[in-house]
Amino acid sequence: MKVSIVILNWNGSHHLRRFLPSLLKYSNYDWAEIVVADNHSDDNSREVVEKEFPNVKYLQLEKNHGFAEGYNQALKKNNAEYILLLNSDVEVTENWLEPMVKLMDSNPLIGACQPKIMQLDQPGKFEYAGASGGFIDKYGYPFCRGRMINFQEQDLGQYNDPIAVFWASGAAILVRGKLWHEFGGFDSDFWAHMEEIDLCWRMKNQGYMVAVCPGSTVLHLGGGSLAYGNPQKVYLNFRNNLFLLYKNLPKGKFYQTLFIRMLLDGVAALQFLATGQFRSFAKVMAAHRDFYKSLKKLGQKRKELLAKATTFKHAEIYRGSIIVDFFIFKKRKFSLLNFPTNELK
Repeated sequence: MKVSIVILNWNGSHHLRRFLPSLLKYSNYDWAEIVVADNHSDDNSREVVEKEFPNVKYLQLEKNHGFAEGYNQALKKNNAEYILLLNSDVEVTENWLEPMVKLMDSNPLIGACQPKIMQLDQPGKFEYAGASGGFIDKYGYPFCRGRMINFQEQDLGQYNDPIAVFWASGAAILVRGKLWHEFGGFDSDFWAHMEEIDLCWRMKNQGYMVAVCPGSTVLHLGGGSLAYGNPQKVYLNFRNNLFLLYKNLPKGKFYQTLFIRMLLDGVAALQFLATGQFRSFAKVMAAHRDFYKSLKKLGQKRKELLAKATTFKHAEIYRGSIIVDFFIFKKRKFSLLNFPTNELK
């Protein structure tokens, strides 16, 4: 099979009913299959898929593994050339799949790519989780071409060029099947959030590229499993960002970057406290506590990854601070960063 489109579902029968029709309509190729991998739902997801969408394969997992390990389990025996991980709350559009496959076919060093991701409720605006390609700054803060911190730009065609990026969004990411298996998929310890950035960083450290293909467009509802601003999302984002940095930073930048990031996390925690967001404050503290508890395991992962790395020089890491640029210098748009990008030919 050329492409296996895999949706990880948990109690999302309402999303399946809403979004599978467009997926079936615009992915009707003899070289593509659609699979719903169910993370042990207790709603009527299985009945919905098997009765209403008989052309969709249904894979039942024995328990809820979380997002990261759920995909790992679902893809254990998947031997497709390309695997497309798609959130259950994504609506695809006409000709969404072929441009990404064509881009990946054109260069074997492209390990993963994503489409342009727009808001479902405001289709003219870029969506938070991916927009037109993901980057990080020197302190590990992720941002997108079209989304800076919490500000999403209008799509005026300004980011329609296919370029090399640092990470592709897990909401809709096309990965080479061979590399997915070679790299062991997602790190299950992340559970959810930033596991795709970790996978992309690991691939890039071994010489592969990650790309965005704006010739393909999807619409994302977002916040389907955890709403934006949810304290548990705060916990996962802070903890997993530390996991991300600890595992993948080069030796020369390791201690300095982590130290400054700890200080910045402290400032964020105090901001939560000052604004009465006490649960979010507690979640930042819990994130750091659990990061320290994980140091032994993280140290082993880091040792193994450093031994495999062939490069740590990535033009897609912004050398400045997104926090400073956004809050101090009021730079709300990617285009204001003076951050050169590498267009794909």
